[in-house]
Amino acid sequence: MLGYDIYAYGRMVRDRIRTDAYVEALRKAVGPNSVVLDIGTGVGIWALLACKFGARKVYAVDPNDAIQVARELAAVNGYADRIEFIQNLSTRITLPEKADVLVTDMHGIVPMFEQHLPAIIDARRRLLVPGGKMIPKGETLWAAPVAASECYEQVMHPWDDNAYDLDWGPARHVAANDWFGVKQELTTADFFAEGKSWATIEYETLDSPNVSGDLSWIATRPGTCHGLVVWFDTQLTADISFSNAPGRPKTIFGQAFFPWSEPVSLSTNDTISATLRCDLVDNFHLWRWQATVHSQGNTKEVKADFRQSNFFSMPLEQRIARRN
Repeated sequence: MLGYDIYAYGRMVRDRIRTDAYVEALRKAVGPNSVVLDIGTGVGIWALLACKFGARKVYAVDPNDAIQVARELAAVNGYADRIEFIQNLSTRITLPEKADVLVTDMHGIVPMFEQHLPAIIDARRRLLVPGGKMIPKGETLWAAPVAASECYEQVMHPWDDNAYDLDWGPARHVAANDWFGVKQELTTADFFAEGKSWATIEYETLDSPNVSGDLSWIATRPGTCHGLVVWFDTQLTADISFSNAPGRPKTIFGQAFFPWSEPVSLSTNDTISATLRCDLVDNFHLWRWQATVHSQGNTKEVKADFRQSNFFSMPLEQRIARRN
């Protein structure tokens, strides 16, 4: 069974913003004697292109059955003799030689996705030559307070209208403590202040999969704020990058929406403080987001104070097990 279905892989390949950026980065990084390690190869596009750009040897690694499709693609494109396919997790393998170039895109809406960051840390330490090239080089994470009524209503409205004259409070609590992909078209016009960076991930020095940051804004307009929108800029090389920022051309990634427990009516010059944190616990990304709104900078007048976590979106028995 494929890790994704073939249609998902097709959408990835056809995302020209993402794919063209990776193609250009590989073209610049790979030389005639290069050994390339492709982690999360999927249907093998980076492995195939590395060969096309002259790589001597490519190690293409993926635990999913999509790698069988990649084998066939390598054969029909004439690269089967230069690509060694390894169906396994990269953290469980050794190579007969270290790679000169590491390329990977096991990304989700945010970089903290499955074992993406631990795999990169491990591969850099064990499988890459010292000073080897890494694609991508790093990521910058951004956030902004946003009006996103459609996103908010899709998740919260089913539990807010007292359907069938029942109290849906516990279900609403779960819904308010999870983040999800943005389900409406957002632009900077929906922001209450400009986006700010809350974390930078430098893959050449990264030593932990945990990411956190603090933010503050002064609202530039009045309106109803529903939470935070989060996006990333990916730096593939020093001069090649792409972004999934709101208002930019669409990519397969979209943005992430972190709802607040309740919508907040903001006034111009209200102060918004926030903390975002993601910790990898076993195979679970534990997200926590906090937000405090003060009325026009008056620290004694708190309009809203939220403490949320996807820990509370888990079924009760899982929460109990993790606490123990």
